[in-house]
Amino acid sequence: MDVKELLTVKEFSNFSGIEQTTLRYWDEIGLFTPAHRNAENGYRYYSPVQIITVNFIKVMSSLNIPLKTISNIENTRTPESILALLEHQGKRLDMEMRRLRECYSTIHTVADFIKHGLSVTDIDEISVRELDEMPFILGPPNDFEGSDTFYGAFLLFFDAMRKNRVNPNFPMGGYYDDANRFFTNPGRPSHWYSTDPTAFDIRPAGEYLTAYTRGYYGEVSDTPDRIAAYMKEHGLEFDGPLFEHYLLDEICVSDPSQYLACVSVAVKKARYK
Repeated sequence: MDVKELLTVKEFSNFSGIEQTTLRYWDEIGLFTPAHRNAENGYRYYSPVQIITVNFIKVMSSLNIPLKTISNIENTRTPESILALLEHQGKRLDMEMRRLRECYSTIHTVADFIKHGLSVTDIDEISVRELDEMPFILGPPNDFEGSDTFYGAFLLFFDAMRKNRVNPNFPMGGYYDDANRFFTNPGRPSHWYSTDPTAFDIRPAGEYLTAYTRGYYGEVSDTPDRIAAYMKEHGLEFDGPLFEHYLLDEICVSDPSQYLACVSVAVKKARYK
């Protein structure tokens, strides 16, 4: 072999665009070895034609294919084997992209809830405000008067979400079919729901009475009484189901007594005879 035609590791690094440290690492793990090594000083020398092997490794590596897999197929690759590998990797990347999209969606949903929670300066304040639509996924009916305990209903909800492959990491809430149920059975919603933003169920945009309460799941303090007093004072009546979702929960608060829930229900002016 004519050493004059070979490139030093620095020259081959410049030629191939691969860092010198990476070339040395590839050599150490047996993935890509130099064409010649000086027996006296151990210096590595590469042949320009080795760029084709580097290109193969670069392309495979850019597709997140493990170096071990690349090493195993490097000398035995065929169009058929590479096609099978690419199709398999494509399926893996599809799953990873779905996971990343869910992570991205969870981050923004949870962050929006926390921002809302931090904006609440007076938890005793009750107001009627225009709310945007909110997607949600409704869980199975709760049967608190039958066999369901509070935690039992929780478990049934998460089991149903898992069976339907619903991401369990989005904030959850309580859904009351009839707002009056909130007054007779506070903390015992008709259903639990997930705030997954890809859901098909929608709480429509509109005017909603909004109130806040602190406490662990199911603890509503005097919120029903405060809402009832506000409704009577302002001549309002309910116009749909009641939603109770947690803005600040165990994700950002270590003390359950400091969880912050938002109660919202569509309202309209009462009709007097």
